[in-house]
Order: sequence, then C-alpha cells, then structure tokens
Amino acid sequence: MPSAVWLRSREALIKRIGKNNYASWIEPLVMRGLLDGVATFVVPTSFFGDWVKRNFGDQILALLQAEGLSVARLDFVLGQDASADVAAPARAPRVAAKRDLRAESPLPGATLDARFTFDSFVVGKPNELAHAAARRVAEGGPVSFNPLFLYGGVGLGKTHLMHAIAHELQARQPELRVLYLSAEQFMYRFVQALREKQIMDFKSIFRSVDVLMVDDVQFIAGKDSTQEEFFHTFNALVDQNKQIIISADRAPGEIKDLEDRIKSRMQCGLVVDLHPTDYELRLGILQTKADYYAAQYKGLVINPGVLEFLAHRITSNVRVLEGALTRLFAFASLVGREINLELVQDCLSDILRASDRKLTIEEIQRKVAEHYNIRLSDMIGPKRLRAIARPRQVAMYLAKQLTPRSLPEIGRRFGGRDHTTIMHGVRKIEDLMSTDSQLSDDLLRLRRALQG
Repeated sequence: MPSAVWLRSREALIKRIGKNNYASWIEPLVMRGLLDGVATFVVPTSFFGDWVKRNFGDQILALLQAEGLSVARLDFVLGQDASADVAAPARAPRVAAKRDLRAESPLPGATLDARFTFDSFVVGKPNELAHAAARRVAEGGPVSFNPLFLYGGVGLGKTHLMHAIAHELQARQPELRVLYLSAEQFMYRFVQALREKQIMDFKSIFRSVDVLMVDDVQFIAGKDSTQEEFFHTFNALVDQNKQIIISADRAPGEIKDLEDRIKSRMQCGLVVDLHPTDYELRLGILQTKADYYAAQYKGLVINPGVLEFLAHRITSNVRVLEGALTRLFAFASLVGREINLELVQDCLSDILRASDRKLTIEEIQRKVAEHYNIRLSDMIGPKRLRAIARPRQVAMYLAKQLTPRSLPEIGRRFGGRDHTTIMHGVRKIEDLMSTDSQLSDDLLRLRRALQG
C-alpha cells in the first residue's frame, strides 16, 4: 500500500531534515496515491506545493523508490483539485478542502536552534533588560508592547533570544502559529511569490500568523518592494493584535535606507539595546560553557585562572569567546593535556593577538584631530565651525564603526552630547561618502592608521 510506504518514508525524513522542517513541510502532506508512476500529494496552497517540490522533492522521491514503489515523479495538487481516480481513498482530501486551508497551512519559517533557549542564555547587566522583555513576550499573554525590537552588535545574543522566545511560545501554546525567519528569507520568499504569481498565497500565509519574528531586519533597507510588503504585513498583524518581534544590528532610527514609516512603526513598541558584554557576563558565559564541555570531555582538567584570563582578554563578542573555549577543549582532548595558561597561549595565540589591539574612542579622537590639524579640546568642545564640526563627525562615524560602544556612550565621550547628535553625525558622513572623494580618501587613511 502506498500509504504504508509513505508513513515509513515520513519517519526517515524526520532524521534527514529535522523536526521543525518536518512539522512545517512534510507532516501536512496527504498522499492520495500512485498512478502511472506519479505519486500524488494534496497540499494546502500552490505556494506550499512548489516549495516542498523544490526543497524536498528529490529526497521524497528517493525514499519512495527505496521502499520499492515504482514512482518516477511527484505531483502536488490543491485539496479541491485532487483527482478521485488515484489509488487512495478520495473522501479525506475532499473533506479537508472544505476546511479553512489558509488557517491550517503550515508556516515557512527558519529552523530553530535547539541550543538557543532561555535556560542556556547567561544573563548579566548588559543584557538583563532585553532578557526580561523577551521573557515577558514569551509568556504569551496579552500584548503589552508591540513590536519588541532587539538590537545590538554581532554576537551579543539577539538571535539567541529570538530562538528562545519561539521555543517558549511553542512549548506553552502549541496551537500558536509562530513564524520565525530572517529578513533575507522574507525578502527571498516575497520575490519568489512575485515571480511565480503567487503573491496572494504569500500574503495569506504571512498575515495569518499569531507571532511574527524577523531577524536582522536591516537587510530589507533599500529594497523598496520588500519594504512595502513588510510594512503592510506589519500593519495587518498589529491591527489583529498579533505579536511582532524584530531584531537588527542597530536601532530603528539608525538603519539607513529604511523607510521612515517603517522606522516609526518599529519605534512604537519597546526598543531594547543589548550592550557589549562586561567582564562578569563573559565569565558567566565561560563557566556555563565549561560545565557543558566538562561533561562532554570526561577527565579533562581546566586549571584555576584560565576562564578569568579568557574573560579579561577576549572582549569582542560572545561568539569569539565561545569559539575560543570550544577550540581549547578540543585541542586539549586531542593532545592529552590539561587546560592551563600555557596551553591557552599555544592554542589561542591568533585570537589573543587579535584581542590585544582594542581601539578606544579617545584614540580615534586623537588620530582624527591630528589628521585634520585641530585641537583635541575643540574635537569634544562646543564649537560648530565647519573646520571643526566635520572632523568631529568623522570621529563620531569611526567610533560607531570601529568600537562596540553604543550611541549614548559615544555621546558622553564627545563632551556629553546626546545620542541623536551622534546619530546625525554618523548619517552625515554616510551620506557624503558617496559624493565626496576627499572624504572617502580621508576615511580610508584613518581606518588604516587606526587598525594597522
């Protein structure tokens, strides 16, 4: 029986594509039967069928053939279009066609990382507000702030919190339609729907969710059609009181080429900054990770002082920190040595060298002042003369680009200026770079001097 073969093939697919992809794309498929070498499946929308065929069709076909079925190709039909002359009962899909297919269609989300949960997220002063806000949203109660906008530099925990929210919502309320994906995935699927004239299917899927989560939203900036669709999707969900959670590498107002109406919408909710890690948070992350590896690498000894040393020396971001510890445990296991400071120096010499060179805002200010032949006191002072204001904006721009400091922190280093002043200075330089060749050359020279 084809149906029995399909059940076995589905079980094999779980191992190949993972539980999340299986639940979203394979579980809803209804196999109608096999006729003349064609295996027919019922799907909720044509968009859904095309996606399954493109991404999983070869695997499904290979598994069915491995089970002994004489199948040459797959056919995906809508419930109401399914033919009754295939070798399977015809009634089930006809009943299904009467149900609300839009409400039942699964969601084309990204795969969640099982490691990224609230339990594995180490909380410290730099991220405690973001963590608390994420926890509140994950409780799934009445919407208190919408959207929740998380922003910060690379490796500070934005994506971890996004995945943790999705995991918690699915655990607490399995019936919720939670859609998590990156901005690039949103853009790709929108363009695909336009190309294949399936935009109504796209709108139906994305506007019928209970929770929409979009990671790295800065990537839709400058993409006019995608921004237009994102804006209308955003409005449709907010009007239905559905929760939206967004992350980016900077605050909404700082995302260049993002439409003002989208910035305004994003700023209506709670905007939370994940600050660069401090020593205590880095040490806590290392201790958590070390406990995990100690269980994996039985018998390995990590000497006192190693974690403290790493927390002091590696300050760039959490990914580099965790990667260093991963390498350290793997290396120690391979060479059969205990993890001490000598091994750290041998194993992590490249990371430690890179961490030695840390730019400060003060160093940037001094270098820019020297380049433009102005006094450092004028750089941080109140004078607004063009000969001083432009170098000051250059220094602000470089401080934002080359250090992990937040806009308020940069503002404090520039004579206590407000973060909006820093934002304006950064934008001004970004706008001039494309038209002012001398400025572009100055920035190139300064970057080389500061990073060389």
